[in-house]
Amino acid sequence: MSLQLNGTDGVTFNDGSEQWAAASPIGTKNLIINGDMRIAQRGTSQASITTSGYYTVDRFLLTGGNSAGTWTQTQSTDVPTGQGFANSLKMQCTTANASLGSTAFFFIRQRIEAQNLQHIKKGTSSAESLTYSFWVKSNKTGTYIAEIFDDDNVRQISKSYTIDTADTWEKKTITFVGDTSGVLPNDNGSGFSVGMWLVAGSDYTSNGTLNTSWASTNVPQRAVGQVNLADSTSNYINITGVQLEVGDTATPFEVMPYDMQLARCQRYYYKLANDSGAATACLFGNGSIQSSTQLAGSIKFTTQMRIPPTSMETTGTASDYRIWYAGNAAQNCTSLPLLSGVTSWGGRIYFTVSGGLTSGQAGHFRSTTTDAYLAWSAEL
Repeated sequence: MSLQLNGTDGVTFNDGSEQWAAASPIGTKNLIINGDMRIAQRGTSQASITTSGYYTVDRFLLTGGNSAGTWTQTQSTDVPTGQGFANSLKMQCTTANASLGSTAFFFIRQRIEAQNLQHIKKGTSSAESLTYSFWVKSNKTGTYIAEIFDDDNVRQISKSYTIDTADTWEKKTITFVGDTSGVLPNDNGSGFSVGMWLVAGSDYTSNGTLNTSWASTNVPQRAVGQVNLADSTSNYINITGVQLEVGDTATPFEVMPYDMQLARCQRYYYKLANDSGAATACLFGNGSIQSSTQLAGSIKFTTQMRIPPTSMETTGTASDYRIWYAGNAAQNCTSLPLLSGVTSWGGRIYFTVSGGLTSGQAGHFRSTTTDAYLAWSAEL
């Protein structure tokens, strides 16, 4: 039996029958990184959240505060049945605020590099529409707001969606028309952010008309109609399967192998830690002894980070870090490790001990506890 491509992602056999090729699980149609919430380098749970930050699931930034309630964020295993997801991002209100101040707000968003958005042709007459799809579950029904915010040109568009049934996974699809104004620069800065509102004070809702067309940002129009998810400690929301793609139709969620998704996340946040589950410390790397009190080590990031990190995260105290040298000799550090000469590919780290080292010898550096780590951020 002979066959030929039929030009529409399938094949046609010589008997006239057609068979569709399975969609490739590897690709980049989804502009959202880690939309299935699988990667959580910072940890799987963070309590007592009242301000902006990256807390658990990689690439998803919680933005806001100003007395918008207190929250716990987790990488949850509650997912829609039969959709192929293993994780969701959950926000649980733990201290309520039923009477929001005008400036209170919280939303979850992801910032996207401008150079990854050139193909949407924003700011031209050929600007592409974008379709945003995701699965959502909450105890609180009602109107919620999704938004795209153009960081470079200070332009914005919002669309509403409805959670219809409490405690039930629902899939939502929203199409944003292309924006013919505001060209995005071809750089590694934030082109725009895509977000879902949770809480909105009157500063963001008082206009009375939601801004559903691209326009220069009018703050009181950004979240008109948004429910107050902070009005009860019973309130929660779970989100997964987040996808943003070119066109006016939502296609099946783009599945990406774990290692590829991790590498995409590590462009923005890179963490060295014990992830084996065993009761062992983490070996960070090797170095050379520079003086009687100092070892200089080097770190090579597994992927190029977006920009050279300006600082290094550590945890605990100096004694959580140790250098090994001269066979099995070891000393705990007397100060936390210091970063120097970092580039987007890596850098040098200095570890200081009380003394007794011999210049020119080799050594390695590691943690003394199972939860100590080194991490670098190049987030947008």
